[in-house]
Amino acid sequence: MIKCKDLSKKYHSAHALTNLSCDIKENTITGVIGRNGAGKTTFMKLVAGYLKKTTGEIQVMGENPFTSLKVSANTIFIDDQMSFPTSLNLEELLDSFAMFYPNWNMPLAKELMTYFKLPQNTYIQNLSKGMRSTFHAIIGFAARCPLTIYDEPTTGMDAAVRKDFYRALLKDYLAFPRTILISSHYLDEIENLLEDVLIIHEKHTFLHTSVSKLKESVIGVKGEKGAVESFMLMHEKLSCTETMPGFVMAVVKTSGNVYQSKHPNLTFTNLSANEAFVNLTAPSEGGIDRVFTGS
Repeated sequence: MIKCKDLSKKYHSAHALTNLSCDIKENTITGVIGRNGAGKTTFMKLVAGYLKKTTGEIQVMGENPFTSLKVSANTIFIDDQMSFPTSLNLEELLDSFAMFYPNWNMPLAKELMTYFKLPQNTYIQNLSKGMRSTFHAIIGFAARCPLTIYDEPTTGMDAAVRKDFYRALLKDYLAFPRTILISSHYLDEIENLLEDVLIIHEKHTFLHTSVSKLKESVIGVKGEKGAVESFMLMHEKLSCTETMPGFVMAVVKTSGNVYQSKHPNLTFTNLSANEAFVNLTAPSEGGIDRVFTGS
């Protein structure tokens, strides 16, 4: 569905994306994960055909998305910058979408509007930020485009609405499978939705793998400082923090099974996908604590 090789995007002299490569399969839910400014939105806009690449290769549905009517007709891009005619109320907007999206499911849109308590006779400019994001999400569900892209779709939503959004996304995907890209700062909330993650770090592909393999790539270990330091000699250290005098908690990168029985004096902890991501992309050893050391 989506193939990129050495894909780059520059704005004048500023690099927004550098030599990104990936191969995203059809009918999968892929999380596009990265720290602020990593290049997530740029990548997804290139996929949607909103931006023209600078160098490299990108194919979506077998075509260049920037010049492809096929990609344009079969893609929807959902973010908090969506713009609609302010003269139309929400019901009229929903009616207009049926003209643009051949798979538009009006009954689903109306049911979701009712569930999320969005009055159809109001106007988009009168909605709160969270309610506007909810309306945008409903468009993404009901359009049922073969390629559906959500860029930070839960901006402004409270925790309860986010939970409903994730459940609705999964149920709608199971009912109507399609290729979904979703970026979010809440990886801990969406990891159960995802089949794969594409981690973009410092403008390029850092890791493209399954969620399970991401979690298996790191492990937490704690114990006496000397024992933990001996263990870290055999693995790539990602972080190490003193928990109490003489004891530390470390996170290391693993390349295979860790035979925990060989280290009876250490305690091992499996990390979540979000914890793995944070440690793998940490800007420097010691984290924010390092800034205050000696202050």
